[in-house]
Amino acid sequence: MYGVCGCCGALRPRYKRLVDNIFPEDPEDGLVKTNMEKLTFYALSAPEKLDRIGAYLSERLIRDVGRHRYGYVCIAMEALDQLLMACHCQSINLFVESFLKMVAKLLESEKPNLQILGTNSFVKFANIEEDTPSYHRSYDFFVSRFSEMCHSSHDDLEIKTKIRMSGIKGLQGVVRKTVNDELQANIWDPQHMDKIVPSLLFNLQHVEEAESRSPSPLQAPEKEKENPAELAERCLRELLGRAAFGNIKNAIKPVLIHLDNHSLWEPKVFATRCFKIVMYSIQPQHSHLVIQQLLSHLDANSRSAATVRAGIVEVLSEAAVIAATGSVGPTVLEMFNTLLRQLRLSIDYALTGSYDGAVSLGTKIIKEHEERMFQEAVIKTIGSFASTLPTYQRSEVILFIMSKVPIPSLHHPVETGRTGENRNRLTQIMLLKSLLQVSTGFQCNNMMSALPSNFLDRLLSTALMEDAEIRLFVLEILISFIDRHGNRHKFSTISTLGDISVLKLKVDKCSRQDTVFMKKHSQQLYRHIYLSCKEETNIQKHYEALYGLLALISIELANEEVMVDLIRLVLAVQDVAQVNEENLPTYNRCALYALGAAYLNLISQLTTVPAFCQHIHEVIETRKKEAPYMLPEDVFVERPRLSQNLDGVVIELLFRQSKISEVLGGSGYNSDRLCLPYIPQLTDEDRLSKRKSIGETISLQVEVESRNSPEKEERVPAEEITYETLKKAIVDSVAVEEQERERRRQVVEKFQKAPFEEIAAHCGARASLLQSKLNQIFEITIRPPPSPSGTITAAYGQPQNHSIPVYEMKFPDLCVY
Repeated sequence: MYGVCGCCGALRPRYKRLVDNIFPEDPEDGLVKTNMEKLTFYALSAPEKLDRIGAYLSERLIRDVGRHRYGYVCIAMEALDQLLMACHCQSINLFVESFLKMVAKLLESEKPNLQILGTNSFVKFANIEEDTPSYHRSYDFFVSRFSEMCHSSHDDLEIKTKIRMSGIKGLQGVVRKTVNDELQANIWDPQHMDKIVPSLLFNLQHVEEAESRSPSPLQAPEKEKENPAELAERCLRELLGRAAFGNIKNAIKPVLIHLDNHSLWEPKVFATRCFKIVMYSIQPQHSHLVIQQLLSHLDANSRSAATVRAGIVEVLSEAAVIAATGSVGPTVLEMFNTLLRQLRLSIDYALTGSYDGAVSLGTKIIKEHEERMFQEAVIKTIGSFASTLPTYQRSEVILFIMSKVPIPSLHHPVETGRTGENRNRLTQIMLLKSLLQVSTGFQCNNMMSALPSNFLDRLLSTALMEDAEIRLFVLEILISFIDRHGNRHKFSTISTLGDISVLKLKVDKCSRQDTVFMKKHSQQLYRHIYLSCKEETNIQKHYEALYGLLALISIELANEEVMVDLIRLVLAVQDVAQVNEENLPTYNRCALYALGAAYLNLISQLTTVPAFCQHIHEVIETRKKEAPYMLPEDVFVERPRLSQNLDGVVIELLFRQSKISEVLGGSGYNSDRLCLPYIPQLTDEDRLSKRKSIGETISLQVEVESRNSPEKEERVPAEEITYETLKKAIVDSVAVEEQERERRRQVVEKFQKAPFEEIAAHCGARASLLQSKLNQIFEITIRPPPSPSGTITAAYGQPQNHSIPVYEMKFPDLCVY
């Protein structure tokens, strides 16, 4: 019966007749529009027939595909598209199943035109908002097939481009159809993301170069629209922009795997571009999740090549800077901790030459220059990310990095690697470089917050080390913290300017908080500056940094007391160059003279005391005529002009403490403090740093001798102070200073040239004298307490105080309770 109905058109169901009528006799005539309108009206009037219409259309399409009647195939797909756009009834789900079945049939075809036709229909379907959800629909096939089309390798370039673009559009349609519908298949599952994301990245990576037949200017805009890379980028941005908090990880992991599999970390250009797209596409509050993914990936690649790790770090730098504008969250210290750990591992790799600490036949040889490049990339990343942080977070980062710097002590053994370098030294240098990057541009109005005691103590401890490079880093870090008005570059060159107004310095009055800071830490700063000036390994950069540090302290943190102390400090540095207890080279002595001249020239113009400025100007002019090797213009140049004989420096070439005290005292400064020579206090840091020189040791012993000598045991009566006494003291002060220097020189010469037995005997005698003095002090200050029961008689009849135990004492009755 059914066969008979099939032969007789009048007996066929109405929906089939309506479907058959939309197909013309010649497929080139296209869809019969009037009959298509009738079919659409019938579908809207009888929605229960919609699924049958879809099934019949699917049957005809499959038959036409098999018979290669592609014109009718196109007509069938056009009819399906119009029915989908018109019908949104509840029974559309069954029709959609037939539609997807036909689309899948087209995508399975080897004909590119059919694939593109099916994709276009699917994209139209994806843009339709359905009124009723579907519980059983699956898009696994479409994800796989569209991803496969994205990797098309067709011989014809134009066809290949069209297929790839169809694949990208199909993936975009799948995302749009499923991402906001919780009842649909979860597109964020790894099984789907591992296909979608690499397909988009593949097209984003293979940007088609200009074809040999370059398009004309009129065709260029149309050609740009057909670029798979741009379409893939838009699709990737849309995908990431729709990602929720719990889906970020599944979307980012395929990106990392793709970059690993295709070795795209080493050029770094494509990887950086990818993560810029990622960071600008996701929601800002999700940025820290991407940072965490990159940090975990960096840890996972700890044993990869240095170029790969450097690429990850630079990508991390770009991503972190973008993330800092949003919400970074708790990943700040985690990021710095990971980077510092990788920095330490890189140092170990460079020293040992392998990833496991032992070189064997199967061990990958590490190139040291690549590890150095990686270390520089880490330091750059630390600085770039820290520059985006607010002040309070940067302060925490600074303290965190400083806590990782190994401080010289007896508890830090020397660790050597393949090249014999000190592992601790390399770690210190790298961490101080990182700290310098973080401190650059750091703005904090309160120095107590910028340089807390625990941080400053550890930082200045490293300033006592023998390594000249480490000392230079410490000085530059201090300069970065103290310079809050951008004056540091104005002191990059040491000179004796006649008018410092050309520098256009930005000077503010010292705040109350800064005054408190200097009262607490000034002597500590002065001491380290003084000791740094005495180093034999100093070069021009060290003196430039010292000059900049002195100048910035004078501008940023100076009050009257600080000014006086800085002048005393620089005069003490001049004495170091003149007396030369440290046996400094000629260049270092000339550099100290020049440093003192440049600073005193600056400070005299800052204080604006005419007599002080005149004295400094006179000494500088005298040096220009008689000793230009004591001025910065002749010392701090590429080829310094030095003098071979600095022992006979006349007093006219020196800045005199008595003269400065006199002129500043008349202007209201503390002349008593100016008259006192600066003497740094020696602490345990010198012992731990193992850098206490012979000169410092002798100076300490000379001071002990002068205080404990037998000649001063008897006190002389106080001399009456009169005008003549003061005048005589001022006149003879220079002679007294010369005598003191001569006596110091003789003591130094004695310890350098005398036999060991004589020095040992002298020190033994002084030790015995010191012990006897201590015994006398103990006898005077430590006495037994009086006995509650009075005195008892000793064996020889002499009364003797005796203390009895508390439990044997007899207390009065009133004390019992």
